Amino acid sequence: MAWVRHGQGLVGWGVAARQTFVGEERFSRAQRWFTDWADSLPEEARDPLGTPPVAFASFTFDDQTPGSVVVIPQTLVTWRHGSASVASFGAPAEEPSGALTADLALPTTGGTGVRWRDDDTQAKQWTDAVRDAVKRIAAGELDKVVLARAVAADFEQRLDLRPVLGELAERYPQCWTFHVDGLIGATPELLIRKASDNVYSRVLAGTIRAAASDADNQVGAEALKDSAKDLAEHEYAVRSVAHALAAHCTDLQMADAPTVLTLANVQHLVTDVSARLADGGSALALAASLHPTAAVCGTPTERAEAVISELETINRARYSGPVGWFNGAGDGEFGIALRCAELSQDRRSARLFAGCGLVADSRASDELAESIAKLDAMRDAFTAQSAESLATSPRADAV
Repeated sequence: MAWVRHGQGLVGWGVAARQTFVGEERFSRAQRWFTDWADSLPEEARDPLGTPPVAFASFTFDDQTPGSVVVIPQTLVTWRHGSASVASFGAPAEEPSGALTADLALPTTGGTGVRWRDDDTQAKQWTDAVRDAVKRIAAGELDKVVLARAVAADFEQRLDLRPVLGELAERYPQCWTFHVDGLIGATPELLIRKASDNVYSRVLAGTIRAAASDADNQVGAEALKDSAKDLAEHEYAVRSVAHALAAHCTDLQMADAPTVLTLANVQHLVTDVSARLADGGSALALAASLHPTAAVCGTPTERAEAVISELETINRARYSGPVGWFNGAGDGEFGIALRCAELSQDRRSARLFAGCGLVADSRASDELAESIAKLDAMRDAFTAQSAESLATSPRADAV
């Protein structure tokens, strides 16, 4: 399990407890289950230094889809501001083989060992759905909708997650690199961070492919900031986050205009939103209020959900749902599960996801190109996976 950005964050292994949830109350049920588990933990199973338990969590996009999961690791390593701490929860965790300092090194990346399943028929079906959705927007049925697509990957051997996570963290340091129960990725969008009464959210919407040079990226960034289509898409996303936070917070602050976040594969319009919590809600409760934002669903929400249900040909599962961590104090961080893949149980295959926000000016060919650019994040990470690192390490499941 992992939640890392700029070399800081959380990594866990072993399972002290795990539970899945489904339904409209999946967030509140997850909070109650975690609280009950932590309260019932016998003294001998608590961390010797008194560190309270932390849970990793990943929720489905749709509340009726099974698979929302909370996992409490047996061992948790926390990196903050150049220092590390280790905590253990539940039954004694299995010790990683060898010295911790040496054995946590990532295997060498490079090589292939991946076969892609992505055909023209699937792409055509998706672009046809995009055209249909844009017509509905132009007719006034809704203002924005996000349609997602998926491609499949097969691996020659069982996937070792460590080099994939290392590749994502190195290529996308501005993103939150994560792995929770088979969902792996690097998201640029933070749904919510709660620390005491401080609340923060990073909203992304409006995208172009990144260029080969800094000069070309600057040109692209200026064009993105001047794009009426992308600005409209972004405004819907910011408005939905601000509206949801206003029910729980005071002192909302955000810039008047978005800035541009440049990543290795794409550039995004971004707006950071900060606030002060007013009602004592937990990070999970805030995530429940915010999800789904217009950035991953559309607006009005109910109409966008209906269009997604009708036109999307995939089951999103946990793609575009909240993913992150939380603790018993109600603090935590949840990103939106973007630039990610969901692994099969045997880690021999995966589904990679990408979605595009559609407004009245959207063009199907441009949206397809955008989805391909977004898929590059996980394509590149899997392609860089070395054949020598597949299933040969005794610690292949440590992270």
